[in-house]
Amino acid sequence: MPNKPEILDAARRALSSEPRIGPHAPHLTMDFDAGTLTLEGELPDIAAKKLALEHAAAVPGVAGIVDRLRVAPAERMGDKEIRDHVRRALEQEPAFGELAISEVLKGEEAVVREPVDRRRGWIRLSVAEGVVTLDGEVPGLEFKRLAGVLAWWVPGSRDVINGLGITPDEPDNDAEITDAVRMILEKDPFVNAGQIIVGTVDAVVTLAGLVPRESEREMAEFDAWYVFGVDGVRNKIEVGPVPPGGGTS
Repeated sequence: MPNKPEILDAARRALSSEPRIGPHAPHLTMDFDAGTLTLEGELPDIAAKKLALEHAAAVPGVAGIVDRLRVAPAERMGDKEIRDHVRRALEQEPAFGELAISEVLKGEEAVVREPVDRRRGWIRLSVAEGVVTLDGEVPGLEFKRLAGVLAWWVPGSRDVINGLGITPDEPDNDAEITDAVRMILEKDPFVNAGQIIVGTVDAVVTLAGLVPRESEREMAEFDAWYVFGVDGVRNKIEVGPVPPGGGTS
């Protein structure tokens, strides 16, 4: 069994070998105790964060991960501003129209919207140091995934802890992940979902198609990474002129 210094060294090398993480790996803090590796620090985006967790978990001797990694926000915001943005996104999402919504303010829970039917579910929102936490019960994985992505879309969010439960419980699979990524791409106003093909194998999403701008290609990839349950993204989208009336079949 590798000892603590050996495991920390192996974890550092594993993260440094990943191009998205490499330049940032020296700035991350790591600790190892009783089979659990703790990662702390800031990475540039959601892809780097998820890849760091994946590489760290694969290190021999690591049985668990404590995730304290944060993502550099696209825009610096205070917790109140982040919370206001997430709350509005949840309130305005038609799929959540029958869900109760509440938020935690200075340790006290405040009702934002009473449920149409208490059996439909509820979402409780809180924000601390740029980290959005979602708790509650929702009626399906698609609700959990959508709520998480809406929180990630707020430019000040540094992490999203999606603790939403599913009632009734339902199994996950690649087809569900594919449908969720398609739904998110369709909701993103900066992405033409009709130009993008989505497939999933073993929780790894592949994106293909043609878009006119590199920024749209990147946004589509990040959208996929934001989806709960996605372990990897292969971005095969090409950038170039899109023919009039072009689209995927």
